[in-house]
Amino acid sequence: MSEQQPSEIFDALPYYDDDLQKYPHLREKVEKEIARELKASQTLHPRVPPVEELFADNPALKAELERVAANNPFPKLDTLRYALPAPSSTPATEEEWRAALDNAHAQIQHQRIRQQNLALLQTYGANGWRIHNYLLESSTKHYEQALEQLKELTVEVNRDRKNTQDRLGKQLTTLENRWTELISSVLQIELANVALDAEIERLNKREAELAEL
Repeated sequence: MSEQQPSEIFDALPYYDDDLQKYPHLREKVEKEIARELKASQTLHPRVPPVEELFADNPALKAELERVAANNPFPKLDTLRYALPAPSSTPATEEEWRAALDNAHAQIQHQRIRQQNLALLQTYGANGWRIHNYLLESSTKHYEQALEQLKELTVEVNRDRKNTQDRLGKQLTTLENRWTELISSVLQIELANVALDAEIERLNKREAELAEL
């Protein structure tokens, strides 16, 4: 069986302790320590997940992300694919005319697909955009509600911590005052015992002197 780890004990009550107000030099020490800790901590917390590599399976998107991160300009569009160049040689060979004809067929097919896409966009684009906006608004409201709930939970936790620390702080103050009173009583009793021992010793000496007489 594994040994049970001892639970952590925190003896600070930040909502109740006022040592920093009572002793200004402590605040300076605390600020120096905080600055040192913030400067020294360069590693992430073990619970922080590692950085996820984006678009690891898509080299094109990964290269585009790297380009944007490096603030490089967007490459110029290749307009040659949209042109209809004729064969450069005169007279042209059959292969050159066939390549030019294939390019023209590709351009015609491309324009036909563009017309179809524009027609589809004109017919269904508005409704699709409305649905997309509706989903975005719904997600936004959901996240805003979650954020408000988290804020309310945070305020409630801090309120409970403050009330608990105020209650425990008052108990600690009462116990501290009682401890001070008891220590003072013990000291008074010890002083009284010292005075009584001195008085007894004086009386014993006096008794011895009277016995000799």
